[in-house]
Amino acid sequence: MTTTTSETWAPPTEFAEDLFERYGLTCPPRWGTPRHPDRPSLGPKLWKVMELLGAPPMPWQKYVSDVALELDPETGLFAHREVGLSVSRQQGKTELFLAAQVHRSLAWPKQNIIYAAQHRSMARQRWEDEFWEKISDSPLAKRARIRKSNGNEAIIWPSTRSRMGITSNTEKAGHGPPLDMGLIDEAFAHEDDRLEQAFSPAMLTRAMAQLWWASAGGTTKSTWLNRKRETGRALIEELFALLAEDAAAPRPRTAYFEWYAPEDMPRDDPATWRATLPALGRTVTEAIIAAELEKMAGDPGGFDRAYLNRTRKPTPPSDPNVPKEFWPGLAGSKLPAGADVVFAVDVSADRSHASIGVAAKRADGSVHVELADRRAGTAWVVPALVRLKAKRDPLLIGIASSGAPAGSLIDALVKAGITAPEDKEQPHRGHLAVLRTNDIVEACGQMADAMTQATVGHLDQAPLTAAVNGARTRRVGDAWTLDRTKSLTDVSPFFAVTIARWALLTRGPAVLDDYDLLGSVPM
Repeated sequence: MTTTTSETWAPPTEFAEDLFERYGLTCPPRWGTPRHPDRPSLGPKLWKVMELLGAPPMPWQKYVSDVALELDPETGLFAHREVGLSVSRQQGKTELFLAAQVHRSLAWPKQNIIYAAQHRSMARQRWEDEFWEKISDSPLAKRARIRKSNGNEAIIWPSTRSRMGITSNTEKAGHGPPLDMGLIDEAFAHEDDRLEQAFSPAMLTRAMAQLWWASAGGTTKSTWLNRKRETGRALIEELFALLAEDAAAPRPRTAYFEWYAPEDMPRDDPATWRATLPALGRTVTEAIIAAELEKMAGDPGGFDRAYLNRTRKPTPPSDPNVPKEFWPGLAGSKLPAGADVVFAVDVSADRSHASIGVAAKRADGSVHVELADRRAGTAWVVPALVRLKAKRDPLLIGIASSGAPAGSLIDALVKAGITAPEDKEQPHRGHLAVLRTNDIVEACGQMADAMTQATVGHLDQAPLTAAVNGARTRRVGDAWTLDRTKSLTDVSPFFAVTIARWALLTRGPAVLDDYDLLGSVPM
């Protein structure tokens, strides 16, 4: 299957090679700002602070801090005004955040540093129970003192007169003296940008100011985090595209780092964990993650959010017409080698994506379905079907009629040599099977029956399973059909395999009969 979505993007291999050479990092982020080879960095200074605090930096922490604290050689100022970090839970971001604050407090005089978490009470708990505890148990304890009075909490460093305080998640947060460093932790809990909007004005007059934020994946309500992640991904993808053309291309003032497992990476595969959890093998083990997966078996979305850094989506209510509960038990099937196949295409309602499904009979008479291709847009569909036809010599190519989104492709397919039979009851191999409304209704009902009766199997592809889980239906007389508009996700993958299955069983026999008949005629 081919896709061009952001989730499947990957940086060049040289990026991972550089991170391993510099830091010994074997788990590079999916999106990450590369180290600038010509900039000095205060990263090694922060590493020493981490050692003093009893948490020697792991390779991923060395990388992030080394990039985050790069200096512009012309100005001597930080090259990055913002540092964004999206990483799974229990990977060591708290230790990194603490070290960043302590380093800042000791490196410059009169630094005003503010830390925020989900809410003020959580910020206070982490500030007192984790930050101060680690400082007071370290060789740095004699250089700091704590002020615990409510509303005026601060860890104070007398030698530099710097202070580490906390704030709440309100519009008034950060108001007051100029702010040198603002840290927003557990960003998933922030449903708007009020905290960033409060911090930013207080930083305007500080040439070395930095905003740091960090979080594991959130939910669909985590609008601020989700926007930051989307922006960060686009920033990194654009940066690598520019660097491929010009190694001296200007770089953005934001540094971004995200470790993430796309939906097509199985949650129970240790290889997925090794590609997603940069602290694996150091502070956490595969055995612990396996135990967490077992413990959270009833809440896979929770596991995905915490350990694969995925956004947790609400569990959709079931559509009574789509027996999706049977779908997982039908997984594991494979396309039979040498079997006659039928391809079918469907297009999402907004035409943003198209899917090509394939169906073939298995030896036991059941039908295997899977996605043969799925990509953004529709321009690729006709050339792809022409190639598939030449390669696989399918019985038929199914497509919904002109009333459906894919119907607009029929004329282009005909021009490309994929034509409909003059008599739909007598198709030849490679002809179009154009489904009318009644055909689609019949196809949907038959697919539902096949799912409940276990006469269909699939490859367990993430986009197809997501389409089944998010499918919604609409009434057509006393029957129903899949609804592209109301479905909770792009349902075109499910539509495509449903059409392919129907064409295989309903029109496919006519193609085979026709060829059997031709074979019996003396030539």
